Amino acid sequence: MIDLYTWTTPNGHKIHIALEEMGLEYTAHPINIGKGDQFGEEFLKISPNNKIPAMVDQDGPNGKPYALFESGAMLIYLAEKTGRLLPTDTVKRNDVMQWLMFQMASVGPMLGQAHHFNKYAPEKIEYAIKRYENEANRIYGVMDRRLADFKFLAGNDYSIADIATWPWLRSAETQGVNIDDYPNVRRWFEMIGDRENVKKGLQVLADHHTDFSQDKNAMENMFGNKQYEKR
Repeated sequence: MIDLYTWTTPNGHKIHIALEEMGLEYTAHPINIGKGDQFGEEFLKISPNNKIPAMVDQDGPNGKPYALFESGAMLIYLAEKTGRLLPTDTVKRNDVMQWLMFQMASVGPMLGQAHHFNKYAPEKIEYAIKRYENEANRIYGVMDRRLADFKFLAGNDYSIADIATWPWLRSAETQGVNIDDYPNVRRWFEMIGDRENVKKGLQVLADHHTDFSQDKNAMENMFGNKQYEKR
């Protein structure tokens, strides 16, 4: 049994989808980031960076509970635990790892900033919006060129690299991207979105989802000084 501490964000959905695809038993515990649950003492013991998702594998290495934070590390751990969605062949494994790191270093941070300055920033800063929209479109272009030659990001097999990246492309519009400009990405996005386990993953905590953009307290918890308090 895996205890997953999560919320309905792209990083949360990565793990929801992976757990469904891998057929692992888990319990999802909501960490409401708008209410500041991520700063709770018990959560910080599992996730010292006060970010979701985090998890405790009750049947971890040597049969003992094992806690993890950081979604990329969690995906690798789960893939190795189940022997699924991460090849053992050296070349294929490193192909997956490259595209997983691309998601962690570029897709998430840059698309997240584009989304933030378009939707959440209290003032519209044209320089920031343009900078991150341009970077978002550059990143979609990188993926589109890759997917012109391969069915999936790391090659012709579905992997944790696809699972990590896919949830971030659900908000293309607020990233300043017209996904129709990237036909290979669109094909890939729709194909993965049709997977039953992906649909199941998106339903995890779906009844808890809230648009925090008009909630001042939530905005403070997510983007204000609350996150910089000494703990």
